[in-house]
Amino acid sequence: MLMLLNTPYALSLSRSLASSSFPSPPTRRLLSISSTFALPPPRFPHSSLVSSRVSPSFRTQASAATSTMGDAPDVGMDAVQRRLMFEDECILVDESDNVVGHESKYNCHLWEKILTGKMLHRAFSVFLFNTKYELLLQHMLVMLCKYSMWKIFFTCLSFRVLGQQRSATKVTFPLVWTNTCCSHPLYRESELISENHLGVRNAAQRKLLDELGIPAEDVPVDQFVPLSRMLYKAPSDGKWGEHELDYLLFIVRDVNVHPNPDEVAEAKYVNRDQLKELLRKADAGEDGLKLSPWFRLVVDNFLFKWWDHVEKGTLKEVSDMETIHKL
Repeated sequence: MLMLLNTPYALSLSRSLASSSFPSPPTRRLLSISSTFALPPPRFPHSSLVSSRVSPSFRTQASAATSTMGDAPDVGMDAVQRRLMFEDECILVDESDNVVGHESKYNCHLWEKILTGKMLHRAFSVFLFNTKYELLLQHMLVMLCKYSMWKIFFTCLSFRVLGQQRSATKVTFPLVWTNTCCSHPLYRESELISENHLGVRNAAQRKLLDELGIPAEDVPVDQFVPLSRMLYKAPSDGKWGEHELDYLLFIVRDVNVHPNPDEVAEAKYVNRDQLKELLRKADAGEDGLKLSPWFRLVVDNFLFKWWDHVEKGTLKEVSDMETIHKL
């Protein structure tokens, strides 16, 4: 059975936004939520979409931020948002995956800096299958205040509405379907461990909890199978982009999923045929459906042949961590 997850507050949010003077975000069809994967209660009262930390003159502040953003990119950010973009640092690597430094997520995803060739950083993409060999996908949240569109950084002065506190990667490619979890190991001791790629696996375990509420005991680090690495570059909107050396991690587990409404709009398990239909719709441009560039690269180059090994229990036989595929 195809199981769908959806943020239950989206309808009330869309009604509130309809009367706003902000440009309307792209529309998307809202799907019914499975009771099995019920989302947690909202982090703000239904009567207000604005955090208590934001004054009533939000639009005035936003306008001020627009005029000063070029000089001070952290204007209006709260402490959490500032940490995500400027204190959490990605691991910079060369094209052979040797660590050469570290840099903020903010700088790593600015396209003008990516073009310098100095922002290549480690990433990971998790592909989680249940024991029916269905793949868990997620739909990245709509960013209501995309930087390139309104010239206000994605935080929008602490305007906390269903996923406003997103990492830079997810600001780059909103409204796309992608694999189970995609993010970055950080420049910290536990995520720099090179032996058996433990640092990347630690990061994957951390982000599965952050994004999908999957507890660590459901995804032990020794159960991740690193299959390969790929190097790719992808622009988003002229302002943001990706240049990543991406670790592809597969895991087969039945897990408890409790999506973070600040991170994930929808999630669903798909079998092979359902994924092929998703690809067909994306290629045809139906319903505005899009896939993340890294997910599409994996699908086109590896996924279906690896899926055979998922079902046979022979994933380790096709693991090749020596090769870095430049795609």
